[in-house]
Amino acid sequence: MDVARSELILGGQKSGKSRRAESLAAAWLAAAPTHRAVLIATAGAHDAEMRARIARHQRERAARVPGLVTHEAPHELAAAIAQAGGAETLRIVDCLTLWLTQRLMPLPGHESHWPAALDGQAPAAIIIEALRSCPGPIVLVGNEIGLGVIPLGAEVRAFVDALGQLNQAVAARCQRVTLMAAGLPLTLKDAAP
Repeated sequence: MDVARSELILGGQKSGKSRRAESLAAAWLAAAPTHRAVLIATAGAHDAEMRARIARHQRERAARVPGLVTHEAPHELAAAIAQAGGAETLRIVDCLTLWLTQRLMPLPGHESHWPAALDGQAPAAIIIEALRSCPGPIVLVGNEIGLGVIPLGAEVRAFVDALGQLNQAVAARCQRVTLMAAGLPLTLKDAAP
C-alpha cells in the first residue's frame, strides 16, 4: 500500500475509514526505520459512553499498529498537525467531522470562537493551510453524510452543508481521495506520483 503526500478518506460510519488510515500508517512505519506515525484524535470525551468508546479504540489501535502514537486535539487541530513532527512523520487526522461538529455546534461550556452561522469556509481554510504547511504525509479521515435523507431541522441541514463544503475543499487539495464502503476502498482521485 503506497502512501500519498495527502489523502482524504471519506465514508459512512463503520465503513472502514479508520482501518484504511491505520493500514497506511503500518505501511509507512514498515517502509523505513526512521518513519514515525501520529494519529491526531479529534473526539471529545464528553460522557461515559464516549470515554469507553475512545478507550476501546485506543486499545484496539495499539494492538493493530503498535508504532502509531496518539495525540488528542479536539479543538486546535492545525497546531497539532504542525507540532506532530517533520517530514518523516505520517499524520492521521481522525476525524474532520467530529472536529467540525465541536467547532460549529459545541457543547455548553465549550463554545467556539467562530461566528454562530454554520459555514464550512472558515474550517476549510484552516485545514487547507495545515495541509499546505505540513512537512510530511497526511491522511485526513471524515464522514460522507450527504447520501442519506435530508435531515429535519435547519441547524442540522446547515451542518450537513458545512461538512460538504469542507469535504469538497479538502478533496480538491489532496493528492488522493478514497471513498470507503463495506470495508472496501474506491479511489475517487489519485494524483500521487
